[in-house]
Amino acid sequence: MYPRWFAVSFTGTPHEMKDSAPAAAAGTVRLGNRDVNRLGFGAMRITGDGVWGPPEDPDSAHRVLQRSVELGVQLIDTADSYGPDVSEELIAEALHPYPEDVIIATKGGLERGGPGQWSANGRPEHLREACEGSLRKLQVDHIDLYQLHAPDSDVPYEESIGALVELRDEGKIVHVGVSNVNSDELSAARGITEIASVQNRFNLSDRSNEDVLEMCTDEGIAFLPWFPLGAGTPAEVAGDIARARGVSAHAVAIAWLLHRSPVIVPIPGTSSVDHLEENVGAGSLELSEEELAELSGAD
Repeated sequence: MYPRWFAVSFTGTPHEMKDSAPAAAAGTVRLGNRDVNRLGFGAMRITGDGVWGPPEDPDSAHRVLQRSVELGVQLIDTADSYGPDVSEELIAEALHPYPEDVIIATKGGLERGGPGQWSANGRPEHLREACEGSLRKLQVDHIDLYQLHAPDSDVPYEESIGALVELRDEGKIVHVGVSNVNSDELSAARGITEIASVQNRFNLSDRSNEDVLEMCTDEGIAFLPWFPLGAGTPAEVAGDIARARGVSAHAVAIAWLLHRSPVIVPIPGTSSVDHLEENVGAGSLELSEEELAELSGAD
């Protein structure tokens, strides 16, 4: 089925298929029972400042989402806490009814007290309420990938995962994923149910989740790194290579991630169509052995 490119109207209805999809250049990864292109889109930054409230220009957010699908993106990642609610609502406005090969993944388990404020809530009753709210906002009868946003130190992890298993058994979730976990928590979750994805911070600057990535690589679990560019000296190294290659530093950082493991699915987010196109273009960026060595040594 790859590659294919849905050209999407501004109402979000796919109406034309073309012969190429830039996101397909990155190859595919198995996500549950489906293959998806290895460049996704993170929909956190289409909300207002501090990931709070609506964006200043909702039409621009719609265009970014629609353009991502045109470029062959098949995984759009969001959460009920982005806005809160705003990101999911914008996705539905821009893309519903969703193309058959696009997965809208969402998360529950974080609550918001205001801009930049996040607190964990892994109580089973909250996760059920959050999931059912996401079903309504996304206008679907099931969620293809639902991820526990973070462990809650006040709730046994097994209870939080168990709540997602119940929702899956009821047909409200197809696949279960986890986020912001250490290797012990991932092992605990896998002891309860099959885990389709892990979403942890990982980039050139921060490789503290290397052991979790290695577990995912060994077990064939999709790994969705957030904050893929990072900051500091490694980002400066990416910038040096980017300038020499005539591409963005973000593209270099994404290309490094794609090379780092075959299960990595970068989900860079942006509110700009231009930046989106640069990010997706990283799927076809081939770094030399010398450039990879320079980037890999910049930790």
